[in-house]
Amino acid sequence: MAFIDEIQLHIKAGDGGNGVVRWLHEKGRDFAGPSGGDGGKGGDVYVKALRDLNILTRYRNVKEFTAKKGFDGEKNSRDGKDGEDLIIELPIGSVVTNKKTEKKINLLEDGQLIKILKGGRGGTGNEEFKSSTNIRPDRATPGLPGEEADFFVELELVADAGLIGFPNAGKSSVLNALSHAKAKVGDYKFTTLEPNLGEFYGFIIADIPGLIEGASEGKGLGHAFLRHIKRTKMLIHCISLENDDVVSAYKTIRKELVDYGETLPEKKEIILLTKTDLVSPKVLKDVVKKLKKLNKEIYTVSILDDESVKEFKDSLVKILR
Repeated sequence: MAFIDEIQLHIKAGDGGNGVVRWLHEKGRDFAGPSGGDGGKGGDVYVKALRDLNILTRYRNVKEFTAKKGFDGEKNSRDGKDGEDLIIELPIGSVVTNKKTEKKINLLEDGQLIKILKGGRGGTGNEEFKSSTNIRPDRATPGLPGEEADFFVELELVADAGLIGFPNAGKSSVLNALSHAKAKVGDYKFTTLEPNLGEFYGFIIADIPGLIEGASEGKGLGHAFLRHIKRTKMLIHCISLENDDVVSAYKTIRKELVDYGETLPEKKEIILLTKTDLVSPKVLKDVVKKLKKLNKEIYTVSILDDESVKEFKDSLVKILR
């Protein structure tokens, strides 16, 4: 099933229940006095953040939500029950925009619960209208409608580290080696078409789909995935040693981050040379020497070499802590 990272939903809070006209019935005395109860309040609507990247796929075919209506008042002065609140679950990192008010809500913590719409107030029963000059009111009011709006939900991943680089740079393989993730791996470009997450000693690492030159202008997967890097605390810039010019490969992706702007250029960044098994130790040494001029921390790894994976894991734990 295709990954969904943005969606529009129409959401309505519950309407208030109606107040009612009712009368006391006493032995030998009908319509002894007003006893109509008030209507219950309509259900509110909340959004709740969960650590589940794929929640939005639930709403692929269901894009309208309504909280429960308040119950109508009852006889014998009994008020109607309030309508049940509606809780809409969304992934951590979601930006929820009320298109009517333009108000934005950011869901950044697991379990975070925020009210986005208020239910309507319940109507008033005839007992409330009783007075010294009106001892038998036959008036009641209806419940008020709940708030209603269209919402745009856009997911921006929240991760401790993001793996970035050209397509086929080995990012998914690195994620699988660092965590128990089972990201799709293939010997062709754009194997990863949606972000993957993995847990690494309590830290969350995101495998961001491959970028290409012009991504900041919307080319390739473009803005659709550059935005997922915005909330990533640090970047692991993967460069495959299949590239003839690793410095050029680095600068190309780096330019896309700068052109996109936001906070991307200022994020902490390390360079990870991947597929080191494809070159000789001398070539690898020369490549590292060239990259050191960029004043970045440089690490090397080959998924086929358990020792190099272990060394990078040990280094990454220290960096993230």
